[in-house]
Amino acid sequence: MPLAIQTRLISKRGKTKKKMNHSQQATGSRHDDDAALSEFLASLMEYTPTIPDELVEHYLGKSGFQCPDVRLIRLVAVATQKFVADVASDALQHCKARQAAVVKDKRDKQQKDKRLILTMEDLSKALREYGVNVKHQEYFADSPSTGVDSTSREE
Repeated sequence: MPLAIQTRLISKRGKTKKKMNHSQQATGSRHDDDAALSEFLASLMEYTPTIPDELVEHYLGKSGFQCPDVRLIRLVAVATQKFVADVASDALQHCKARQAAVVKDKRDKQQKDKRLILTMEDLSKALREYGVNVKHQEYFADSPSTGVDSTSREE
């Protein structure tokens, strides 16, 4: 057999072996994923989420979803808890950035109060990143005419 044909046969056999090894690895990793998922679902039975099961069941039922499996209810509770924590963390970052900008503008004055004040604007920006658009009512304190008497407002 010529050397070129032998090389092609060897390379074809090598590719076949690689494909079998890859499919065997895929089957093994799929088995590992299934085992990890089963273990995770079992651990949900022992976990008490921050959001009560009854509250999750109420809102799932309100949206038309009924499920007797407590593990799924807790999975939704854990996902909701993570979402709320992520939004709160992002809102905190917006708040810090906003207050840092205010401090830069007022370098002359010493800012003694280091408390962070989370505003609806910070929360709205954080929620917008997750595709949730919030429209809040304009409150009296949010109005640009706060502290101005009604006669001067009409002018």
